[in-house]
Amino acid sequence: MLKKILIANRGEIAVRIIRTAHRLGVKTVAVFSEADRSSMFAQMADEGVEIGPGPAGESYLRVDKIIAAAKATGADAIHPGYGFLAENADFAEAVGKAGIAFIGPSPDAMRRMGGKAEAKTIAAAAGVPVVPGYQGESQTAKALAKEAKRIGYPVMIKAVAGGGGRGMRLVEREEDLAAALESAQREAQAAFGDRRILIEKVVVRPRHIEVQVFGDRHGNVVHLFERDCSLQRRNQKVLEEAPAPGMSPELRAKITSAAVACARAVKYEGAGTVEFLVEGGTLSADAPWYFIEMNTRLQVEHPVTEEVTGLDLVEWQLRVASGEKLPLTQSQIRLSGHAIEARLNAEDPASGFLPATGEIIAFATPDMQGLRVETGVETGSVISPYYDSMIAKLIGFGPDRQAAIARLAAALEGTVVAGPKTNAAFLHALATHPAFKSAEMDTGLIARELDRLAPKGFDAEAAAFGVAHMLQGAAGSEPPSPWGVQDAFQLGPPRRQEMTVLVDGAAMKADVRWGPDGPIARVDGVEATAGVAGKARAIRHGDAVHVLYAMHQIELRRPTFDASAVEDNGDGSTVRAPIVGRVAKIFVKEGDAVAKGDRIAVVEAMKMEHVLHAVRDGIVTKVAVKEDQQVMQGALVAALSEA
Repeated sequence: MLKKILIANRGEIAVRIIRTAHRLGVKTVAVFSEADRSSMFAQMADEGVEIGPGPAGESYLRVDKIIAAAKATGADAIHPGYGFLAENADFAEAVGKAGIAFIGPSPDAMRRMGGKAEAKTIAAAAGVPVVPGYQGESQTAKALAKEAKRIGYPVMIKAVAGGGGRGMRLVEREEDLAAALESAQREAQAAFGDRRILIEKVVVRPRHIEVQVFGDRHGNVVHLFERDCSLQRRNQKVLEEAPAPGMSPELRAKITSAAVACARAVKYEGAGTVEFLVEGGTLSADAPWYFIEMNTRLQVEHPVTEEVTGLDLVEWQLRVASGEKLPLTQSQIRLSGHAIEARLNAEDPASGFLPATGEIIAFATPDMQGLRVETGVETGSVISPYYDSMIAKLIGFGPDRQAAIARLAAALEGTVVAGPKTNAAFLHALATHPAFKSAEMDTGLIARELDRLAPKGFDAEAAAFGVAHMLQGAAGSEPPSPWGVQDAFQLGPPRRQEMTVLVDGAAMKADVRWGPDGPIARVDGVEATAGVAGKARAIRHGDAVHVLYAMHQIELRRPTFDASAVEDNGDGSTVRAPIVGRVAKIFVKEGDAVAKGDRIAVVEAMKMEHVLHAVRDGIVTKVAVKEDQQVMQGALVAALSEA
């Protein structure tokens, strides 16, 4: 067994690897950026090495710094986790040349199966059906447009070099192709250092099924059954489960055999996932199915496979990297029970899933049977703009699918996160949606039901509860005084107060009357009922009050004067950054005439691109940022005058 490993990753996967390594008596080394200096994983590891500033390009993507840290600490091997350099064959090769073991497949296998174009060729040669498309060498806009037209719209653009939804774009009309290509290539370059893309025909009502495979250097390859990852938003997985509900034995046999054949074709070692699309929304014996890609690494959703097989996949990775044979043969691997994983992210579904940043001022998950929690944060951790927005993975498991759904729903109801907004209510609505509960789903379900799953607006009752708490807290924070007693006594009529509060940044009027038990508030004409008051929770942090109710969060503050608001009369004369992030692209210059809807700039944060558009016709009078510049939320990007 390996003696010491360096983990070239961060967050919950680094914590996950450290726990298994420590159980096996393997020492761990964490590499971390300045932004992660006080993070959970950095504190848990036996040793730590700081490798650079917050941006991944200056830290977690620096091959030279990671290998130097491994040498300096005497690490036997490097575990890449997922994301960052996990599917970078050049990194794996450099690790081997440095005399350090790479916990993953060989560089050759990674290049052949990690690149979507060659992987499709290998799969087809192995007799596995593939999605019709184009994966050729010509990458000019003209050539790609010609191929897309040949394939027929709608088409899907995909980055050749990676996964995780990066560099993927759905194009439904020919006139949208050019902008989508540009965006996908830019994102692919930033995420993987490779701007090449391929184009595939869009499969109708697909179920996204993936098979966990494992190989060793002795020629053994097995599968650990399948996972269903059909519930996605913008090609990012939201809920994953194992086994796939409704999977027929015949289709399972065909797909798992195909996955093993693909792995054998490249003499695969370690953990990998072979992904398929099944057409038509069902998993019947005769449903059409296609290979789409292979992820040559451990997957984010691997815990659901662990829960239904009783195995530790990280342990298997370490054993295979140590030269051992696979712990079990195919006939010894058993499938039992059901598990569902939800990715709890720092984002605001009601605002287009805008990523959220900032300090987590409270974090807790329920202690309950049938719940597994994977996280890399705790109270006091900071969600930064440099990395993905995941807070935790909640895995509900039980003897059957109904039990797993019930436990996941209960876990979401009992989870507390204050500070950044989260998608907890969205996940709960999805997990309890009739279509999901009956397994009548496909990859388009979330898009079709988005208004129901992520309704806009705010809860006025919860806001009213928060205003009352804000006033009570203000009075209670003062030294004891007869003038601070909240018994509503006064010489004159009952005391009333009108005040302005910021509810999630929007100014609203609150009407407050004082009674024997303190203030009672109305917001938007609504007063908090006893039911809301009994279930809502208010957490004061600095000058803000965070109200948690029904898995939603509202932030309330007293208004302060913001001089930057003078620049914008609410008429679209300014374009501002919606979030802390990096300016990835600027499309205009001073003096340009723009029409409503024209692209102004792209701000990238948490591995997602946010395109900023002009909301009116005008002339660009000022461009206040440069490409690659970091900007704060609300920062001026461009100013417009009337045309």
